[in-house]
Amino acid sequence: MTSLIPRRASRVATALAGVAIAALALAGCASSEAAPAAGESGDAAAGLGDLTVQLSWIKNEEFSGEFFADSNGYYTDAGLASVTLVPGPSTGAAELISGSADVALSDAVSIGSVVASEGAPLKIIGTTYQKNPFTVLSLKDGGDIATPDDLIGKKIGVQDSNTALFKALLAANDIDESELTIVPVQYDPAPLVNGEVDGFIAYLTNEAITVAASGVETTNLPFADNGLPFVAETVTVTDDSIANNRDALKAFLLAEIKGWTDAVNDPAAGAKLAVDDYGKDLDLNLDNSIAGATVQAEQLVVSDETAENGLFTISEDLQKETIKSLAGAGITLEAADLFDLSLLAEVYEENPDLIAYAG
Repeated sequence: MTSLIPRRASRVATALAGVAIAALALAGCASSEAAPAAGESGDAAAGLGDLTVQLSWIKNEEFSGEFFADSNGYYTDAGLASVTLVPGPSTGAAELISGSADVALSDAVSIGSVVASEGAPLKIIGTTYQKNPFTVLSLKDGGDIATPDDLIGKKIGVQDSNTALFKALLAANDIDESELTIVPVQYDPAPLVNGEVDGFIAYLTNEAITVAASGVETTNLPFADNGLPFVAETVTVTDDSIANNRDALKAFLLAEIKGWTDAVNDPAAGAKLAVDDYGKDLDLNLDNSIAGATVQAEQLVVSDETAENGLFTISEDLQKETIKSLAGAGITLEAADLFDLSLLAEVYEENPDLIAYAG
C-alpha cells in the first residue's frame, strides 16, 4: 500500500539526542535591552523590536493562533515591530541557545531533556496545549486499543525517538515491556493500515485524523488521559531573554492569547489561514486541516484550568504532572527548573479581560 502521509519528523528526537554543550556558550547572543511595557505606542513601542519564533512543525493548522495573531495585527498592536514565524520541524532548543530564535514552540519533553542533560538555560513561560497530542492509534477492526490493558499481547509500532515516551506510558500503567512487542517504525502509519502492527504511536491532530479520513474506523489511546500528561506546544525562551527582553516577551504572550482566542472560537477559519495563506505551498487538505484545528481547539488547548485562569496557563498540578511524566521518561527536574510563569501572570494581571476567551 502506498504511503498515507509524508514522513513526520519527530518533535522529540532532537532533544533526546541532546544539544551540543558548546552551543550553550551562545545563549547570551539572543539578549537585548529591556523594552517598554506591552501596548505602548510611538517611539516607546518601537523599542520592543522584532522577534523570531521557531515553530515545531510545518506551517499547518497547528499554528492557527499564530496565524491569527499575525494576520489580525495583534503582534504589532502589542508593540512588536515584527514577528517572523520560522517553520520546523524543530524542537527549538538549538535555535534558542544559538540566538537564531527568540521564542520556540516546543514541548516539555524536548525542552526538559536539554535542561536536564545539558544544563540549557531555557524556561517554558506558557503552553498552547494543556494536553499533549500523543496517542496509540489502532484500527477498530484490528487492535482496537481503547485501554492500557488492551496493549498487552499486541504489536505496537514505535518510532525510535518515541521509545522512551512509550516505555514511560507502560510504566505509568504497570505494564511490563515483555507483555507486548515493540516494533520499530518510521512516521508513516502505513504499517498500521497494512496490519503489520496493532497499534501505532501518533498525534491526535495529525496521523489519527489522516487515517480516519481515509475511511478506516480508528481507536485512540491518548497518553494524556492514560497516565502520561505533559504540556506541549510550549512557549519556550532563554533565561537571558526573560531577564533582559521581558516586555517584548509579554507583548508576544498578549498577542498569542488574542490569536488563540480566535483559533479556539473559529477553528475552521484558522485552518483556512493555514491552507490558503501561511501553508499554501504545502498542498494541505482543507477538510483534514479543519478536523485537526477542531480537535486541538476542543481537546488540547482548553481545559477547566484555562476556563478559570485563561489560555496558556499551566497550573501547579499540571506542572507536577508534567515533571512526573518526564521522570518516567528518564528526565529528572524540579518544576522551577523548567517553568517560569511570572510573565504570563503579569500579562493577565494587566489584561484581566483576556481570561474570558470563550466566544
